Amino acid sequence: MSASEHVFDPRALDADARPAAVGERDAEASLRPAAFADFVGQEPALRNLQVAIEAAGVRGDVLDHVLLSGSPGLGKTSLARILAREVGGSLHSTTGPALDRPRDLVGILTQLRRGDLLFIDEIHRVPAAVEEYLYTAMEDFHVDLTLDQGPHARVMHMTLERFTLVGATTRDGLLSAPFRSRFGLFERLTPYAPAELERVLARSATILGVELAPAAAAIVSRRSRGTPRIANRFLRRARDLAQVSGAACIDADLAEEALARMGVDEHGLEAVDRSILACLAREPRTPVGIKTIAAAVGESEDTLEEVFEPHLLRCGLVRKTARGREITTEGCRAIGVEPDGDDGRRGGLFP
Repeated sequence: MSASEHVFDPRALDADARPAAVGERDAEASLRPAAFADFVGQEPALRNLQVAIEAAGVRGDVLDHVLLSGSPGLGKTSLARILAREVGGSLHSTTGPALDRPRDLVGILTQLRRGDLLFIDEIHRVPAAVEEYLYTAMEDFHVDLTLDQGPHARVMHMTLERFTLVGATTRDGLLSAPFRSRFGLFERLTPYAPAELERVLARSATILGVELAPAAAAIVSRRSRGTPRIANRFLRRARDLAQVSGAACIDADLAEEALARMGVDEHGLEAVDRSILACLAREPRTPVGIKTIAAAVGESEDTLEEVFEPHLLRCGLVRKTARGREITTEGCRAIGVEPDGDDGRRGGLFP
């Protein structure tokens, strides 16, 4: 199972076990919710998944295949672990790029037991040849593996146990229509509201064994891009600063200092965000292509589109046009540049 990263057996996990404090190596894993009751936010998706699990249990069937879509850090992997726990199966994890050959996939599929979950992260990057093997595996629970070549070629028919495929993607538009249509459940995870992130931070602070003032939680939540993973990362850095400075509690001043040390401003912008805005602000009325921006800030196009751009668009600091990206009046103000009088509506997708 070289293409699979690990196998997680939720039946060995005690849902009530909560460590008082954890090391940095295990911090992110320990902060993941272990059950639906621990998962904050995404209520519509949670309700749909719970109904599907209960219905499958009533029928004595396995859970239908699930596709989870959304920006990085919103909880797709955590939901996959929770699903495995709720249905009582083991979670076999891998990634799309790791499934380089059909044999890699077949090696994983043949180890699945009835009710197990196969979690494929970045499923939109599964090679086309491997994707075609998934079609029959998902629908009919069998694969036909071709052995040898030429006149000695033969087909081995392999029957699979009924399993659930859970795919996670940040770019569901890249999935082919035949592949996407084979998922019975499709849930899109959305960015979190600050109030929801405050609940996430309160839970994480308890697990990390630190005291977090409500005012500090509010500051961190507003600057976390609507993403629990980022909020937890900021919390861990604030915890480090509190421990080094001997503070008994993470208060508002300490949170502000920790964020400033990480280069996060009051808008939640980091150094790369400000570099993107500065690149666009050089010619505020001229659209700039993504390739040009990537070269200017030293990041890949995929990273800009998946990690940085969504936050800038949501905050109204950048807008997309038919010819490229433009900075808005709010974007200019965010980096201390005097707006040029553009009202932010000129040059949209439909000028």
